[in-house]
Amino acid sequence: MDLHVDLKDRRDLAGQIYRGLRAQILDGRLRGGERVPPTRELAQRLGVSRNTVSVAYEWLGAEGLLAGRSRAGSIVQEPPREHAPRGRASAGVKLRPRAIWSKLPTPRPPEPPARHDFRVGIPDAALFPFETWRRLMARQLRASAMTAAYMDPSGQPELREAVARHIGVSRGVRADATDVLITHGAQQALDLIGRVLLEPGDCVAVEEPGYPPARLLFQSLGARVVPVPVDAEGLDVSALPDDARLVYVTPSHQFPLGIVMSPARRLALLDWARQRDAVVIEDDYDSEFRFGGRPLETLHGLDRSGRVLYVGSFSKVLLPGLRLGFLVAPPSLRRELRLAKQVADSHSQLPAQAVLARFIDTGLLARHLRKTRREYEHRHARLTEGLTRHFGSGLRLLPSVAGLHLCATFARGGARLEKALTGQARAAGVGVEALSPYFAGAPTRHGWVLGYGALTADGIDEGLRRLRASVAGAL
Repeated sequence: MDLHVDLKDRRDLAGQIYRGLRAQILDGRLRGGERVPPTRELAQRLGVSRNTVSVAYEWLGAEGLLAGRSRAGSIVQEPPREHAPRGRASAGVKLRPRAIWSKLPTPRPPEPPARHDFRVGIPDAALFPFETWRRLMARQLRASAMTAAYMDPSGQPELREAVARHIGVSRGVRADATDVLITHGAQQALDLIGRVLLEPGDCVAVEEPGYPPARLLFQSLGARVVPVPVDAEGLDVSALPDDARLVYVTPSHQFPLGIVMSPARRLALLDWARQRDAVVIEDDYDSEFRFGGRPLETLHGLDRSGRVLYVGSFSKVLLPGLRLGFLVAPPSLRRELRLAKQVADSHSQLPAQAVLARFIDTGLLARHLRKTRREYEHRHARLTEGLTRHFGSGLRLLPSVAGLHLCATFARGGARLEKALTGQARAAGVGVEALSPYFAGAPTRHGWVLGYGALTADGIDEGLRRLRASVAGAL
């Protein structure tokens, strides 16, 4: 390993090496079982004699912090309990971030998944074609396929062309490769749009209830975020603030309620944006998994004035960990969005882009979608039937014909009941999400949002039985 030891002068060299290594062992930077460099190697690196390093190692050995092993060199030993690693003391001035960051909620580490996991937004990793993806990735990681140069921030041309064809066929989006920019998921697409369009204090309208990460992102950019209620037809256009610069919507499968925005509302939103010179972000969330009803034309397809930016992701279709998404931009913003991507991170991972392009072009994505759509439709039906059977009129299921989750509201009871029952379910090993946290303001509905991507059909049945037992007749 490369071992850093700071020698401040030429006096007491062995002592300086000893104290430097001792500090690294005691504060946990050098861990028990790790091998330190041989004395000759460290001496050459530090520009001192081998004997000087040997003396320092001997002192550490006398304290029980180093041990010599035959053919293995010197090995770090776990320090005694009284010398257990401690947190590094803060020093210097307290740096002050922008004020907005003190107003945003502190991220919490994710809870371990419950045994019966109804968390939202989790696809089934068992359905992912690992062997096919691994084979395609192995081809891309050959020296002949790799380059040491940075690439176009917009993404690999082959993937942009493939994405344009994919959304053109599957969603009727009129776009070519020049319109597409590859991102690290939908969240980065929103970030790039916000960077390009928003000034501090600009008004951004979001759905209420809605997608919290999008709301927090716009707030972090200094925007004034206004929640707009959602009813049975989608976003209530009549409630939009007149000064909104940007409107963020999920019209295909509203998150989290699952409502599909009606044709009339879509046209009304586009007309509203045209009259007020505003921009609409269409997050086509979960549109790939539709189980019934006629798919409606996208806002992007209806738009005739270039005001809609279409955002999509492969996180649910494939895996979230691949971090692959895209946005379709109008010509007026192509240069600026490309520049924003370049200053953010240069470009997304190249091998994964190449693999996804191949995956789309060879028909593998279409085949994978047919398989997963059938499976998720089966789970959707099992969850719908199970909730009705176990909870009857105690839960009101909101209509949903797409996606990887359902929303069910309580027929009676408010925030206190929602919190209590969600906690009781968790204690029984059933992970459900409360509806209230999806509201920016005071919740007007209470209930659960239940995902079915992480559970098999049989797992859904068992999870619902345990969920019903955990609430013990409260619904």
